[in-house]
Amino acid sequence: MSERNTVVRALHDLGAAAWFGGSLMGAVGVNGAAAAAKDPQERTRLSSIGWARWTPWQVAAIVAHTIGGIGVLVGNRRRVAVQSEARSASIAKIVVTAAAMGVTAWAGLQGSTVARRSQEGAQGATEPGSGSSDELASAQRQLKAAQWLLPVLTGALVVIGTIHGEQQRGPAGVLDMARRRRR
Repeated sequence: MSERNTVVRALHDLGAAAWFGGSLMGAVGVNGAAAAAKDPQERTRLSSIGWARWTPWQVAAIVAHTIGGIGVLVGNRRRVAVQSEARSASIAKIVVTAAAMGVTAWAGLQGSTVARRSQEGAQGATEPGSGSSDELASAQRQLKAAQWLLPVLTGALVVIGTIHGEQQRGPAGVLDMARRRRR
């Protein structure tokens, strides 16, 4: 029986990469470009259009990462059961994934408020303008926090995936484990 989990690992890693990259590009590129629009109403409208176009891809990235993560966990269930480091990393990954999903959903809800109130205009995609209602300003402030929290969380997922990979290295990892046991 094969010990390789190439497909689920690829889903896991590509999903995390797309989730991370898309969230960072959106915060820097989409919101930054929209803020450069001359018309204050266009700033929120354009950023909302950009994020709406990304949403199906982001959902696909999250689904791929989740399916891959479950597959990797199932494939490594014995190792996770006996190795405390693998178990700790797996628990951390589950917690960070749940947090990233929550922040993504929270950002989506706030983004829908910004889209719905885009006619009010604003200083930028996440910066209220002088004519912004309290509802729009609140949604924008929350989006500003989410747009930076999301790349931090999804970047942490990439790092935890790297830690898992290092824990499961081939012969070098086996030799390191044997050396530690002799001490």
